[in-house]
Amino acid sequence: MNKQICMIDAAAQKALFYEVTLSPKPGLVDRFTNGAHQDMDFYLFIDSILALAPYFPQYLNAGFTHDGAKGDLFSKLRKIGQQAETAMFTATKGVNTHKGANFSFAILLGATGLYLQKSQLPFTATDSENILTLSREITQDLLKKDFKYVAQKKNLTHGEKLYLAQGTTGIRGQAAAGYPALANILLPYLRQNRHLPREELLLRALIFLMSTLTDSNILHRGGKMALTTIQSEMKQIHAANLSAKDLSNTLIQYDKTLISRNLSPGGAADLLSLGIYFAILEGLF
Repeated sequence: MNKQICMIDAAAQKALFYEVTLSPKPGLVDRFTNGAHQDMDFYLFIDSILALAPYFPQYLNAGFTHDGAKGDLFSKLRKIGQQAETAMFTATKGVNTHKGANFSFAILLGATGLYLQKSQLPFTATDSENILTLSREITQDLLKKDFKYVAQKKNLTHGEKLYLAQGTTGIRGQAAAGYPALANILLPYLRQNRHLPREELLLRALIFLMSTLTDSNILHRGGKMALTTIQSEMKQIHAANLSAKDLSNTLIQYDKTLISRNLSPGGAADLLSLGIYFAILEGLF
């Protein structure tokens, strides 16, 4: 296997392991608690990541060997992604641990593979931005195709229900727009604060992301009021500029708050793992 493909594959796996290991994360599965989840824990996430891992090189190779219209690559990636999703659900006995993350890694790894046709590691911020632009080009018809007949469907996903009820496009919308939450919020923050210890940096980045993101998981569980409340509370924590110790204690308490509300910012967690992927490729840690 191409050496660069191996390195990028490892970065994607590390990103998912870093995300679940990061603690304390409010409302999310981590080393300390299961967050607002009754059906999953830290060990189930490990099983899920290992089930998805064999498909990461396939996403990369699909992009690396692709010749033709960029939009045609998405069809290849989606087929591989469906196989990966089946493997994930087999490993987790039907629990959705990484469906959103798998969708995005399929696109971004495919875009990275395509980018490698003309570029090489190590990557800079410009390389990451170019890959995000490629992801937008790969998914340019995604929203039109996925939501065209959604009103006629009988069995809707959570994302499809939110689209019909509120017009939100969730992770599909992020992909089709070139992941603006990564390009404009998360990655600039990680670059500007790379001097911080890794866990502290990622916790602060998660808080910053949660303060602005329209998280479809929060919308699904709690509606617009819950989302607005969480964004406001995260803005306050972010602005407080707490010490590392006080930040950890605050997040431990806030985890209890979100558990009591049955809210989990899974959209932010997925985007954080994608940000970690690019941070590894850029050598930010």
